[in-house]
Amino acid sequence: MPGAGLSIFPAMQVDPTQRGASEAGAAGNAIEVRGLEKAFGDVEAGRGLDLVVRPGESLGLLGPNGAGKTTTLRILSTLLKADAGRVSVLGLDPAQDGAALRERIGVVPQDIALYQGLRAEENLAFFGELSGLRGARLRERVEWGLEAAGLTERRRSLVSEFSGGMKRRLNLVAALLHEPELVFLDEPTAGVDPQSRNHLFEQVEAIHRGGTTLVYTTHAMGEVERLCDRIMIMDRGRCLAEGSLEVLRDLEEVRAGLGSGLQLTSEADLEGAAALLREHGFDAEVRGASADLETIFLALTGRALRDESQEIPS
Repeated sequence: MPGAGLSIFPAMQVDPTQRGASEAGAAGNAIEVRGLEKAFGDVEAGRGLDLVVRPGESLGLLGPNGAGKTTTLRILSTLLKADAGRVSVLGLDPAQDGAALRERIGVVPQDIALYQGLRAEENLAFFGELSGLRGARLRERVEWGLEAAGLTERRRSLVSEFSGGMKRRLNLVAALLHEPELVFLDEPTAGVDPQSRNHLFEQVEAIHRGGTTLVYTTHAMGEVERLCDRIMIMDRGRCLAEGSLEVLRDLEEVRAGLGSGLQLTSEADLEGAAALLREHGFDAEVRGASADLETIFLALTGRALRDESQEIPS
């Protein structure tokens, strides 16, 4: 692809009101966010973030420490209130309709949310009741959760006796007992052994096949490649790029060829860049790029170290 003569093109960014217009205009988006702003003192966790998630889609949020991933999930799941912007989750405003929304969503937090002094089945019964389950239905879902987590034979064991992988598996099913329409997963495989990680992957894949909408945050590139239909790379509260893995590869190929002056963040931007190239007599087809997701991620977010202490407050 030609590179040197194209860097004189002006920076090109699709208007946020136009990017993904066909998505935003579609009725019944699972999530629709426009102009999300959130700050903690001088630290900006949301800087005009736009986000659309379709029903049944699995979206992966990638970003370094301090990118705003967890803050975004906390706003979408009613745990934080945005400073500005429009937020709709399952047609509800998380800030105004929190109780109604929590009945329809599941949250798998980064920090394990289980009671260490309760047995496995007692934890599930407690969280099931919080989700509105009662009687035979509650007992049925507790049995499902124990089986899905591979913990039926350890049902009466205290959670404090479990390994990290066992806790993660129980943590996942506790969020799924009430069969939510939408599930937020914040680094659900952190610190687990390979067998538990694969088990968690299989559970996530199963609920996705069943039509549940997922928003999945992680630092692990392979996880989003395996589990997510679409990927958003974000940093410091902004979207740097979004699309399928194939689209992200194409975006990086165009960006690398044209130089950093051309801002590409979505498939719509890629199509606009291709049209612009064709106007100037260049071959605009960009396919078969070899960049892997980690290469794309580092190209967009940089290689500087990000310590845990630099993370945006939750």
